[in-house]
Amino acid sequence: MKTQSFIAKRLPFLALALATLGGCATQQAYDYTAFRAARPASILVLPPINQSPDIKASYSMLSHAMLPLAESGYYVFPVTLVDETFKQNGLTTPTDIHDVAPAKLREIFGADAALYINIKDYGTSYKVIASETRVTAEARLVDLRTGKQLWHGSATASSAESDNNSGGLIGMLVKAVVRQIIETVSEQGHVIAGLTSSRLLSAGVPNGILFGPRSPQYQKDGQALR
Repeated sequence: MKTQSFIAKRLPFLALALATLGGCATQQAYDYTAFRAARPASILVLPPINQSPDIKASYSMLSHAMLPLAESGYYVFPVTLVDETFKQNGLTTPTDIHDVAPAKLREIFGADAALYINIKDYGTSYKVIASETRVTAEARLVDLRTGKQLWHGSATASSAESDNNSGGLIGMLVKAVVRQIIETVSEQGHVIAGLTSSRLLSAGVPNGILFGPRSPQYQKDGQALR
C-alpha cells in the first residue's frame, strides 16, 4: 500500500516530465508569413562563408546549391555569372560579398531574394574508434526588395549515418582508419555537401523553403507541414 501511495503522489510530476520531454521533441512549425507575402521568383546564391578548415568547402557547397532551389521552382542565377560580376565590382571573398547591402545586390542583379549560406562543418575527421565525413550548413533567405529575412534553416549530413559499429573494438579501429583514408582521398566531403544542400534547400520538407512559382506545388505548400 505504501508503494502504491508513493507512486500515486508522484504521478502528476511524472506526467509533467513526460509532457516537457514531448514538447522538446516536437519541432516548432516555421512562421512563413513574410515568405508568403514576398513570394520571390528569383534567388541569388551568394558564395558561402566557410568556418571549416577545408578551403574547398565554399565552392563545393555553392556548386550543389543551385539544383535543389531550381527543382523547388526558382530561377537561380548562374554561379559563373555571379562570380564574375562580383569580381568586376572588386568583391572576391564571401565575407565581403555577404556585407553588401541588399538594395545594392538588387540593383546589380535584379534578383528578388539572396541566399546567405554559412558552412559550420566540412570534412573528414578521425575520432579513435570512429571516422566520418560531416557537412553542416546554415542558410537564410533575404528579400532584396525590403531587406527582410524570409526564411532560415540548417542541415547536416554524415557518411556515418548508416553505421552499426559491429565487429568489435579492433574492427571499429581498422574501419575508422580505412574510412578516413578513403574519404579523404576521394573527397567525400563534396559528396556529403550535396546531401546537406539537398536537405537544406529543398522545398516540401518540414520547415524548409516554400515552392517557387515554377513548381506545380506553388502556393500549395506549407499547409500540410504545419
